[in-house]
Amino acid sequence: MTPKFTDSGIEINPVYYPPKNPLPSENPGSFPYTRGVQPDMYRGRLWTMRQYAGFSTAEESNKRYHYLLSQGVNGLSVAFDLPTQIGYDSDHPLSEGEVGKVGVAIDTLEDMEILFDNIKLEDVSTSMTINATGFILLAFYVALAKRQGADLCKITGTIQNDILKEYAARGTYIYPPKPSMRIITDIFEWCGKELPKWNTISISGYHIREAGSTAVQEIAFTLSNGKAYVKAALAKGMDINSFGKRLSFFFNAHNNLFEEVAKFRAARRMWAVMMKELGATDSKAMMLRFHTQTGGSTLTAQQPLNNISRVTIQTMAAVLGGTQSLHTNGYDEALNLPTEEAARTALRTQQIVGFESGIADTADPLAGSYFVESLTSEVEQKAWELIEKIDAMGGSVAAIEQGFIQDEIAKSAYEYQRNIETGEKIIVGVNKFHIKETNNTSGFKIDDSIRAIQTEKLKNIKARRTQQVAEQCLAEISTAAKDGRNLMPLVINAVENCCTLGEISDVLREVFGEYT
Repeated sequence: MTPKFTDSGIEINPVYYPPKNPLPSENPGSFPYTRGVQPDMYRGRLWTMRQYAGFSTAEESNKRYHYLLSQGVNGLSVAFDLPTQIGYDSDHPLSEGEVGKVGVAIDTLEDMEILFDNIKLEDVSTSMTINATGFILLAFYVALAKRQGADLCKITGTIQNDILKEYAARGTYIYPPKPSMRIITDIFEWCGKELPKWNTISISGYHIREAGSTAVQEIAFTLSNGKAYVKAALAKGMDINSFGKRLSFFFNAHNNLFEEVAKFRAARRMWAVMMKELGATDSKAMMLRFHTQTGGSTLTAQQPLNNISRVTIQTMAAVLGGTQSLHTNGYDEALNLPTEEAARTALRTQQIVGFESGIADTADPLAGSYFVESLTSEVEQKAWELIEKIDAMGGSVAAIEQGFIQDEIAKSAYEYQRNIETGEKIIVGVNKFHIKETNNTSGFKIDDSIRAIQTEKLKNIKARRTQQVAEQCLAEISTAAKDGRNLMPLVINAVENCCTLGEISDVLREVFGEYT
């Protein structure tokens, strides 16, 4: 009989039997949270249904947000364009050809105000996928909340703010690791006092998986990064029982249903143990809460409607695995930005699983399955082995600096692609079950006129602001970067006085340098 393996290389038995040692009697909502972070899970409340959106100008993205809210979304998730992510204003020479393309262009507080026009920030949970410039986007959001007269204690949402995975897998970094970690702990510290319901980081395995990692590597590298952030905060004298409650995670959901469920269950168990060992005593500081996005790299340009089936399987994996929040990809995303129809179909997939499938009616429905429990333990064991290797190198930062994590991801990506090309791994419509097809999918593209629109806005804002005040704000950020003061209050003050994202990023480039 030909052996079968999961995508992480774990051999699958033809049949599973009761374990020799009885399964631990564990309740959902109890340490180590293998079975979920809430006792009743989705019977109490369904996961937050988000749709990741952002493109072109703030005005265009605002229209999509209102459409999604009208269709039943209860959480927004903002995509930013590449110049915004790496700290360049839209008029910068390096921004040419990229403004508004893979997300919305946000240069100033006025852009943020337009982005959330007629959306009360007190009434919506917002997730922002932004890292190197995450502190500036958070400053825009806080300044806008203040303009709206919102109570900052009621503002909820998440900022991704995970720079370590940028060095390892994605590449939208600006500053070297040490000052980047300092900015992250500044955010932890400031939010702990001023924005208590905000999740200060979303430690991301999603992009690690998109770069080609296995499920085991995804949780091992992500939890190692999480451990590095916790240690950095502890070194700054922060209370793990306080900041630990505001840490969240972001995982990928792929097509191997049972391995993905096992991955989510194992990750919760491992994080609870890790946080306890690091000194956490508050149960909420040991809970791994996570957002999931269905796997972008699994979507195919061939026979794009097949992607609806893939996204459905991935949605089920995330919900069976106990996610707190979910974004489902549009079936056309291998071809272009999602159209309204594709975004609506993706949202309906979540709603059908939530309201029609019965999956949400009981906590951890696959608990006790001989296969799932065995796979959960095997995924956990292999992930711990990787974490031990990283710890022996001195932790995630050292492992990234030595290229270990990058090399491991590259090897897995190569092996996965090789298996597709040899036919060992079947991708329907790609290397098997072809049809003669013409692409009838409605295209949704962004043209280069967006840069001219944003450039004009920047000119107008700079003409209207008090230049001396803006320059003083930037000088204060530079001084604080050198003397170690928390940057957040000064960055908020700067954006309120019409300083741009690019100007603030450049001031810190001068102090911290750039990572190469």
